[in-house]
Amino acid sequence: MSNSAVSLRRKIATASDLIAIVRTMKAIAASSINEYENAVSALEDYDRAVQLALLVGLRQSSITNTQTRENENMVAAVIFGSDQGLVGQFNERLVDFAVQTLSEHPCRKRIWTVGERIQTGLENCNLDVDTSFELPNSMSAITAMVSQIRSEIENRRIRGDIGPVYLFHNHPVSGATFEPHCLRLLPLDEVWFSEIAQREWPTQNLPEVIQGRKQAIVAFVQEYIFVSLFRACAESLASENACRLIAMQRAEKNIENQLETLGTDFHRLRQRVIDEELFDVIAGFESYGTATHRP
Repeated sequence: MSNSAVSLRRKIATASDLIAIVRTMKAIAASSINEYENAVSALEDYDRAVQLALLVGLRQSSITNTQTRENENMVAAVIFGSDQGLVGQFNERLVDFAVQTLSEHPCRKRIWTVGERIQTGLENCNLDVDTSFELPNSMSAITAMVSQIRSEIENRRIRGDIGPVYLFHNHPVSGATFEPHCLRLLPLDEVWFSEIAQREWPTQNLPEVIQGRKQAIVAFVQEYIFVSLFRACAESLASENACRLIAMQRAEKNIENQLETLGTDFHRLRQRVIDEELFDVIAGFESYGTATHRP
């Protein structure tokens, strides 16, 4: 395309429209980061309450889930990725981390993914995806998705289809940076129970579970699983939007530089056209003046 005034105007208009879209995406990403980070912060209080409830129950008795028949030869992994692009190395880093971590388990793997793009990366690494879940697009949709995953885990463990369950997701570190994170969600072994039991009750009055002690502990364990899944999803979405915010900031800067260059070229071209027109007028005037004074 020639650098005519028309083509430059078209390029400037296109870049202006594009930068408006980028700035809108920046605002959405920044708002989403704040929403998901606030959810994770609020979840800490609920998580603390659940663990204190487990502390009370576990100090009075131990728990064994007789309904579960673990399959130690089948590791399940829930991996949170993204559905959309413009997130840099968000999915690639998590895929590499998950593949490396799971390679330490020589047994069979059952992979559950949240997000379409993470699924493609895992399949390229010869990890077959067993089940995929739709990535929530809002805070209110996380609860429904987490309930689906929790039900799937419970049903598979009751049938003896899976053993240990791991969660993989990107975890915000500081600012807009993140790092891959892995949590062994199940089984809740003696090490996990001992860590819970070592926590201190915040007051001198220690409550007791009077009736249905085992049912109460099982219920609180289910809440612990729910909190872990919810936190993993919220942190993953916060990290995803942080990556998108960085990408949009870079895009905005590049477009602004391009607009500045196009604006300079347009003004230079316009000035050259004006100068040429002036030269033509002056040349015509001089020619006319010469012709009128000719004897």
